[in-house]
Amino acid sequence: MPISPNQGSTGGGTLVTITGTNLSNTTAVRFGNKLATNVTNVSPTQVTAVSPSGTGVVGVTVTTPGGTSNPVPFFYVGPPFKSGLDVTSGPLAGGNTVTISGTGLSTANNVSFGGVNAVPAVVSDSTITVTVPAGVAPGPVPVSVTTAGGTNNGFTYTYIDSPTIVSVVPSSGPTSGGTAVTITGTNLDSTESVTFGGNPAPFSVISPTTLSAVTPPGAEGLVDVEVTNPAGTATATDAFEYVAGPGI
Repeated sequence: MPISPNQGSTGGGTLVTITGTNLSNTTAVRFGNKLATNVTNVSPTQVTAVSPSGTGVVGVTVTTPGGTSNPVPFFYVGPPFKSGLDVTSGPLAGGNTVTISGTGLSTANNVSFGGVNAVPAVVSDSTITVTVPAGVAPGPVPVSVTTAGGTNNGFTYTYIDSPTIVSVVPSSGPTSGGTAVTITGTNLDSTESVTFGGNPAPFSVISPTTLSAVTPPGAEGLVDVEVTNPAGTATATDAFEYVAGPGI
């Protein structure tokens, strides 16, 4: 007499389907010594019921006027506990992989990012991985993990949009570097790197729309300025000119 699913939350509420013979006059379904609710006679070979609360492994039996069946095992699963995300931000387009650690994750079947669902890959009872779905808008969203034992909330993931560059001021400086530059644009608060002609520059985030940077040394001429965050790279073509100093 198979039962599907054969596991569910310790809090109860799992709808199960029991398959067998002579089930059309079912009067009761028990999980251990507890009665199931919402018992429905679907056909002579099938009954559905909703599990009561419980723990561990219990035997499920079906009772009809003809007697009680042999028990089949049902496994109660506790709610998951997640202890961390290895990556807490990423591009609005999604597509990056996040590893979630915790306990009770072996039956994980869904991860929600702000209500957008993704199917995880179970690595072990303590680890799952998931490809982040595309977000609806930039900003933080709650992350929840659902298993056969229930749903756990409590973490936040931040969707980040690609940066843009509006201006680079001043737009020129000596080839020796050292020019303090203000870069304005959008989505700059998660900046990971700034380069002038491909050379990394030290920078500070002032606001989501402003960065300050100091030019590295460079060859005479125009160079591109690039700003990179987890969602992508913005390029301002020929936005800064290195000027050679006078010689005698």
